[in-house]
Amino acid sequence: MLRRMIVPALFGVVGCAILVSLGLWQLNRADEKAALIAEMEARIFAPPVPLPARPAPETDRYRPVEVTGRFLPEHTFVLAAQRQQGPGFHLISGFETLEGRRILVERGYLREDARAALALEPGSDLTLAGNLHWPRDANRFTPEFDAARNLHFAREVPELATRLGTEPVLLVLREISDPHPLITPVAVNEVAMPDNHMGYAVQWFLMALAWAGMTVFFLWRIRTQRD
Repeated sequence: MLRRMIVPALFGVVGCAILVSLGLWQLNRADEKAALIAEMEARIFAPPVPLPARPAPETDRYRPVEVTGRFLPEHTFVLAAQRQQGPGFHLISGFETLEGRRILVERGYLREDARAALALEPGSDLTLAGNLHWPRDANRFTPEFDAARNLHFAREVPELATRLGTEPVLLVLREISDPHPLITPVAVNEVAMPDNHMGYAVQWFLMALAWAGMTVFFLWRIRTQRD
């Protein structure tokens, strides 16, 4: 009887050990992700710095920067909604810095009923402060660009940059020296990063518990059949 129980017992112990180790690994990842989110959220509200020479999502996401220059005529809209304000758009314009660099600026939220009254006249130099961002808005169900309405349905930075003729860099506006009366800046205030590791850890531990229960039941069946 003992010989018949050795293999199932070893199989059960090894399986439980693997599942528990996966759960522990997810707990460790949860701690690492929490530390990363805390670090990035602290970065959001740090003092702004000049625009980096070569901004990249991996190193500069949420970095606060300050630029001076002027808005370009090129602009587009991204479908959006704000609580207590209803449907509307994110207005994204091209912006040329004093150094001659062209970047994207998400100027803020524009109500749907205010779009017809929007006048974007070339103005004098402005100083902007905000956070660099590369949003992950799109998925496989996101509609294509609506050329008739100059409307996007996700903030895909490379696509927006190609359309407006800028670097693939998006500055989400927080402050501007001369605000537009119809546009409400929607600043980056939190990190949009999925953190599901705790849930995955619970799943692995529950699977380990189920595995242990099935192993005990199988060993009991072997013993009762022998008796």
